[in-house]
Amino acid sequence: MKRILVVEDENSIRDFVVINLRRAGYDVTDVASGEDAVEEYEKQGGNFDVALLDIMMPGMDGFALCRWIREQSSEIGIIMLSAKSQEMDKVNCLMIGADDYVTKPFSPSELVARVDAIYRRVSVNRSRREEPKTLTSGPFTLDYQNRMIYNRGKPIDLTQIEYHILEFLMKNRNSPVDRTSLLKHIWGDNYVGEDKVIDVNIRRLRMKIEDDPSTPKYIQTVWGFGYKWNG
Repeated sequence: MKRILVVEDENSIRDFVVINLRRAGYDVTDVASGEDAVEEYEKQGGNFDVALLDIMMPGMDGFALCRWIREQSSEIGIIMLSAKSQEMDKVNCLMIGADDYVTKPFSPSELVARVDAIYRRVSVNRSRREEPKTLTSGPFTLDYQNRMIYNRGKPIDLTQIEYHILEFLMKNRNSPVDRTSLLKHIWGDNYVGEDKVIDVNIRRLRMKIEDDPSTPKYIQTVWGFGYKWNG
């Protein structure tokens, strides 16, 4: 669920924002002050993707609230709302950690588009952070970031094609993978060459990773179909 915290002291504007964000599929928590926002944020363990903050509020204003939220999380998306349109106000918002700035009055489509854009960025960053950095199978370790594969800690010298084939097989370990899937994964749907290019690269891979390439232990042939990584 896409979770957003809306902080706006004017009831009519807050209701307008909440209605349109809920229509767009967001799970909205709304409060009328910075102090209530801090309380709600802590109560829900900071479990928000985006925060939409009005700047001009009595007590704890949007600037102070933005700083506080950013101290709690570098990941959450923050959008500021204000009737001010001066360039310096926008710069100040970005300088204290906001991701975007929306000037009142605004249309529902503009609001949702801005929120959607920030939500996508947050989602991408979060998914990248949560992705495993390596994949281990037997004595082999695949390093996604550096696009390397190691055998008992020693790097294996692979071409990019060999790396992609081995990566695909290891990700689908113990499951047969047909040649067509391998071709599409590496060369795309429009590849018009022969599928024997897979067999040639498999032979080269076995020479590099198998203890005895003539009786492969890890890259096994599935006759009449393709190959399987035995992990």
